[in-house]
Amino acid sequence: MDFGYIKLPKGVEMREPYEGERRYFEKNPNVSGMATEDGKVILNPYSKLSEREYQSVATNEAVRLAIKQDRSLVPDFELTEQQKRFLDTTTYRYADEEDRKATIAARLVSGDPSAGVSTTEQDAFVNMLKAKLFGEE
Repeated sequence: MDFGYIKLPKGVEMREPYEGERRYFEKNPNVSGMATEDGKVILNPYSKLSEREYQSVATNEAVRLAIKQDRSLVPDFELTEQQKRFLDTTTYRYADEEDRKATIAARLVSGDPSAGVSTTEQDAFVNMLKAKLFGEE
């Protein structure tokens, strides 16, 4: 599948899934993409997402990677109770607070409604991320 239309933030790259990752994706078409251990974004070619949905997934994963790579991008906002409850139903239940905040920030940047209603503080952080990573406000 050609993902040449995907736009990623500065400093984050995408690669083709390795054979083991491809087999995992084939068995798990509901997993649409991931950030890899080597700091790249991979997308599941077996998902039935639209180009817009793939872009959202790629943005989400790329923002999480950018936050890990650049310590000046670490989220400094508080999570809402709704966001905490949501994260407690996901694989981020036992993640450290920094990862939980990065996940919400990345979801807000990518427009994922699962992030819940953002606070003014979160909106300011997300606007800073967008400006720094994508050159937009």
